[in-house]
Amino acid sequence: MPAVSKGDGMRGLAVFISDIRNCKSKEAEIKRINKELANIRSKFKGDKALDGYSKKKYVCKLLFIFLLGHDIDFGHMEAVNLLSSNKYTEKQIGYLFISVLVNSNSELIRLINNAIKNDLSSRNPTFMGLALHCIANVGSREMAEAFAGEIPRILVAGDTMDSVKQSAALCLLRLYRTSPDLVLTNEWTSRVVHLLNDQHLGVVTAATSLITTLAQKNPEEFKTSVSLAVSRLSRIVTSASTDLQDYTYYFVPAPWLSVKLLRLLQCYPPPEDPAVRGRLTECLETILNKAQEPPKSKKVQHSNAKNAVLFEAISLIIYHDSEPNLLVRACNQLGQFLQHRETNLRYLALESMCTLASSEFSHEAVKTHIETVINALKTERDVSVRQRAVDLLYAMCDRSNAQQIVAEMLSYLETADYSIREEIVLKVAILAEKYAVDYTWYVDTILNLIRIAGDYVSEEVWYRVIQIVINRDDVQGYAAKTVFEALQAPACHENLVKVGGYILGEFGNLIAGDPRSSPLIQFNLLHSKFHLCSVPTRALLLSAYIKFINLFPEIKTTIQDVLRSDSQLRNADVELQQRAVEYLRLSSIASNDILATVLEEMPPFPERESSILAKLKKKKGPSTVTDLEETKKEKSNSDLNGITEHAPLSTTQQPVFEDKATYAVRQRPLSLLVPTLSSSQSLYSGTSHRVAALPFCQSTPSPSADLLGLGAASGSSSTPTTAPSAGSLLVDVFAEPSLPVAAVTTEADDNFPRFICKNNGVLFENQLLQIGIKSEFRQNLGRMFIFFGNKMSSQFQNFTTTLICSDELSASLNLQSKPAEPTIDGGAQVQQVVNVECVQEFTDLPLLNIQFRYGGAFQNVSVKLPITLNKFFQPTEMNSQDFFQRWKQLSSPNQEVQKIFKAKNPMDTDITKARLIGFGPAVMDNVDPNPSNYVAAGIIQAKTRQVGCLLRLEPNEQAQMYRLTIRTSKEEVSQTLCDLLSEQF
Repeated sequence: MPAVSKGDGMRGLAVFISDIRNCKSKEAEIKRINKELANIRSKFKGDKALDGYSKKKYVCKLLFIFLLGHDIDFGHMEAVNLLSSNKYTEKQIGYLFISVLVNSNSELIRLINNAIKNDLSSRNPTFMGLALHCIANVGSREMAEAFAGEIPRILVAGDTMDSVKQSAALCLLRLYRTSPDLVLTNEWTSRVVHLLNDQHLGVVTAATSLITTLAQKNPEEFKTSVSLAVSRLSRIVTSASTDLQDYTYYFVPAPWLSVKLLRLLQCYPPPEDPAVRGRLTECLETILNKAQEPPKSKKVQHSNAKNAVLFEAISLIIYHDSEPNLLVRACNQLGQFLQHRETNLRYLALESMCTLASSEFSHEAVKTHIETVINALKTERDVSVRQRAVDLLYAMCDRSNAQQIVAEMLSYLETADYSIREEIVLKVAILAEKYAVDYTWYVDTILNLIRIAGDYVSEEVWYRVIQIVINRDDVQGYAAKTVFEALQAPACHENLVKVGGYILGEFGNLIAGDPRSSPLIQFNLLHSKFHLCSVPTRALLLSAYIKFINLFPEIKTTIQDVLRSDSQLRNADVELQQRAVEYLRLSSIASNDILATVLEEMPPFPERESSILAKLKKKKGPSTVTDLEETKKEKSNSDLNGITEHAPLSTTQQPVFEDKATYAVRQRPLSLLVPTLSSSQSLYSGTSHRVAALPFCQSTPSPSADLLGLGAASGSSSTPTTAPSAGSLLVDVFAEPSLPVAAVTTEADDNFPRFICKNNGVLFENQLLQIGIKSEFRQNLGRMFIFFGNKMSSQFQNFTTTLICSDELSASLNLQSKPAEPTIDGGAQVQQVVNVECVQEFTDLPLLNIQFRYGGAFQNVSVKLPITLNKFFQPTEMNSQDFFQRWKQLSSPNQEVQKIFKAKNPMDTDITKARLIGFGPAVMDNVDPNPSNYVAAGIIQAKTRQVGCLLRLEPNEQAQMYRLTIRTSKEEVSQTLCDLLSEQF
């Protein structure tokens, strides 16, 4: 860097900064700044012949004022003028001002680019460095378009100085990260790769950063860098610290370059050339050997640099996973760090060993440290280190140590930090299920889990234990006995009550022979918890009671008395009230044979993916769980521990549909243990119902449930599922259930007619996506909340929505919305708000087009938005005289539309009235001379005009026909409203 002359001290700037620091108040500071701004502005405007020093000083002051948080709206041109100066300090200040204050969309960008081009072509290394730094700092697409072709030429030119090459490499890296499509690599690939052989280690370090990023996107183009990187790494590792004096950091030769080279090698598999592979192995062994040597300095910088190289080398060994000797040595080296006094080293060692545990070569070596890891779990003060210890115990678990690890994790769970309890619960549940040889141990473990951390036991966990108990006849009696004993505790967690209610409702007869667990005692025990539970749990218990009537006829009267009580039949919650009424009625009128059929024991579940694994994957991220679990599954399948997995319980195909916990659900004639029967449905409606075998609650979203909580308008479709032919009870698969991942385009209107008379609900649903609507309208304005729910466990990417209106509709309806989030995580939902303004009457409907990528395939869904003309009704009350007077006034042929049509639904008075009210107008009683007719009135509110509307609906129950007459002042409005309303009956 050129020397700074004595006159460049800028005394005026120093005085100004001193004045600012001496201000006693904010007001005084603002006053001083305004005074200075006025002075600078007058200098720039008045004195046209300002010298370079003065411009530099005033631009520096503006920069300082900006850094204090004040807006600067002038001085940009003066800063650009400084770029043409031949003095380093003036040019430097100009570039600094531009880097900080000039927007990429500025009108001055062309002038700036010209100045930068002049400096790049000047061959002055100092000026070239300043220009490259400015390009990298701004990093805009305009900069990339202007210089993406020039910078690579500077980088590979033979006469470019080393310092400029460093800056050019890092500048090109910055442009590639911001605008990869503008940086073309194939023209100069080989010459950039050969920079790894450059004599200047600074150039090699910068080039390695660039090549690593490029190789991640285009591995084939930069494949030749592997041998050069190994060669350079070998020279660094085998050199003495005195050989690289300028790049030796506390006796560690070139640690930053070593780390970057090791990271570059992780972009590729192990080298195929035996010579290169042997040289790389030698480098890694040398790094491991040096880690065993006594430190050459006691300073922390020495150990930090040395360990940085060591951990990156271990990461490369783990990534290649091909040298058993290196893997075991790496494991032993990490084991030494587990008891190191430095917390960061203990953390990194645990994190690296988690990955080592998934390798078949080092798994046994990792297991030798189990006692040290358990001790860390108990004694470690740092919560993040304890969390890594839990991760490592989970990773090293197999059949030989599962019971010990699960016991230790349960013991730790009682005192664990609240932030990691849910994760520990999931891991305990997975391990207990995956390595359960004795399923009585599994039941005991899960019940103990609920007892210790019931608040953190998700629904997926207790759903899963229910499924396993139903699938295994040998554990059903034990499970019934165990939950019965657990429920006798004075304080039971609600999740335990749910499990107990379900299991006793299904298998209470297996323990009813014991006088201590007679039917009446079982019922009284469950009912004693009833008043302490939430509504979904009470609904489940009511279902268990009706099951008891089938299992134990002798207590039928007792249960009916409970169902008949006012607290049930007149319960404020409609779900509980409906269940009590229907179950009481069912138990009263159904014969024993019908009860036995309807209330029979649930059949076994076909094996499906466990949603506990999916939940853990979502919580930890796919890279930390998926790869680990898949690797362990492969190892398990190869019988690593010498134990054969259990065969599946069932291989028969059964009709299933997706339920909330991603488990299979069976068809049954009556829904009993599902606490989600809509109040508008009836158990005796004459249609067959699908039965979920587990008590799913709608309140919690998960990958295949009603994510929006709006109540699905259409049931899930049945798809056949085949149980796996081999594998453990926990189907350890992270792939989604068989779904079409090819490009899909869907147009869906099935649910649209339902929204003519209502504003909330599920508009569209398929296997991937659920779209829900909540809307409100007032006069000519409306607001619609659109919820997009991801039903899968993987992320939707590039998610975009587009509102499409015809030209005619655009003139009548104004729609405004903000873009939706571009990604939707698995099991999550995002919201988009659409503001609506009705300008004038309309007939067309807006379309909502949704596009996203899932599973590598493009998905496209189009739905009609339920924004119809009737949404802008303003109800109008009037008496009989006023109604018919207005009715006569609208008697011309072009004002009336009449339609006679056959009833599609039962002609129920209350339902018909409710739909008319939902349509928008005011329904008036005692107006029509015929009391069975319906009359209504309202005003369509638009921005430009208001249209009065009168309607009359005349039902004929004998003929099952309706006659609908609508009169308005505009024929188009009458026709539109008639078409919309006639489809509702």
